[in-house]
Amino acid sequence: MSATDSAGRTPRVSATLRQDERVTPLELFFDLVFVLALTQCTTLMAHPTLMGHGTPAWKGLVEGLLVLGMLWWSWVGYAWLTSVVDPEEGTVRLVMFAAMAAFLIAALCVPGAFGSEALLFACAYAAVRSAHIMLFMLASRQDEALRRSVIGLAGSTAIGAGLLFVAAFTDGGVQLGLWGLALVLDAGGPYLFGADGWRLVPGHFAERHGLIVIIALGESIVAIGVGAQHQIDAGIVVAAVLGVVVAAALWWVYFDVTAIVAERRLSRAEPGRERNEIARDSYSYLHFLMVAGIALLAFGLKVTLNDVGEHLALIPAAALLGGAALYLLAHVLFRLRNMHTLSVWRLLCAVVLLALVPAAVRLPALATLGILAALLALLIAYEALRYADMRDRVRHQLEPLAPRGP
Repeated sequence: MSATDSAGRTPRVSATLRQDERVTPLELFFDLVFVLALTQCTTLMAHPTLMGHGTPAWKGLVEGLLVLGMLWWSWVGYAWLTSVVDPEEGTVRLVMFAAMAAFLIAALCVPGAFGSEALLFACAYAAVRSAHIMLFMLASRQDEALRRSVIGLAGSTAIGAGLLFVAAFTDGGVQLGLWGLALVLDAGGPYLFGADGWRLVPGHFAERHGLIVIIALGESIVAIGVGAQHQIDAGIVVAAVLGVVVAAALWWVYFDVTAIVAERRLSRAEPGRERNEIARDSYSYLHFLMVAGIALLAFGLKVTLNDVGEHLALIPAAALLGGAALYLLAHVLFRLRNMHTLSVWRLLCAVVLLALVPAAVRLPALATLGILAALLALLIAYEALRYADMRDRVRHQLEPLAPRGP
């Protein structure tokens, strides 16, 4: 969009369209708030288990995932927005700072999002989304197709935010149901009203999501430190090393080949519906499963490090192994969505991890973590050796897309 209006004057509020593919410092600054949001979500998940009060452990897990879903969808909206407008030009920068403040308040409210801070969370969430819609409306002044898409998004956003306000005055199962409905309707809006009008810069969009995966993986490292609150003994040291092995394996699964292939696939897609649907499905939706898997893993690591010699209860054991399995399944679905082929070994590893959950409740937590680290390390080693030639070609830009392999 031009920085000047039809009369040749600079508008009071301007939006400059993005021209390059680099992620700006302001976007990285904005993403720091998501660090706190993710930490708060894993704390909400772990609180009933670690504190041992009357709240069922599964309830904390469900609440944490619901809040994470809403905050993720807020973050996704700004990833799409800043792939259209330059966030560091004009008054867009100031609105981004205001959205950051509202996002921060929402993150601070996470522990009480289903209790005393429910209404404040709904207000902060509505403020974050309203700023997002306002900036998108500004960016779409000269693009009718984009304007129609933004209006549709505004409708689903209003419904989602409205349900959170209603949920603030309820509790129990009704409150959880309203949150779940809000998440489905808010996140499902772009799927229902189509993907024709959206715009994005492929390299920027892919890099932004890669960076948020790194932030999520950082939360798993933080969880190790939070869990190791007692004296540092041999068990804690071993658990910390194994935790880093697990986090490094998940990093490898994404960044070794997948991230490269994903960006090239998005760049080569036909602009318009095809590219937008790939971005929506592979990044907005499937990357949430990756981040949710990492959050579950972080919860499991936090409980594991709290007492490495004890057996894990069912919920933290399912979070530890199931989180890693969910992360792998998201990668399987990503490949199926974009390459129309199945990543058999990642699928098999995910199935094995899920099958080990009943055994994990009878093993010391350290043993369960060791098994998880060993299985992920074996998966990485197998893929690195089995598809060595393909990996080399993809990583050195000799082959644009991976026809087979991880």
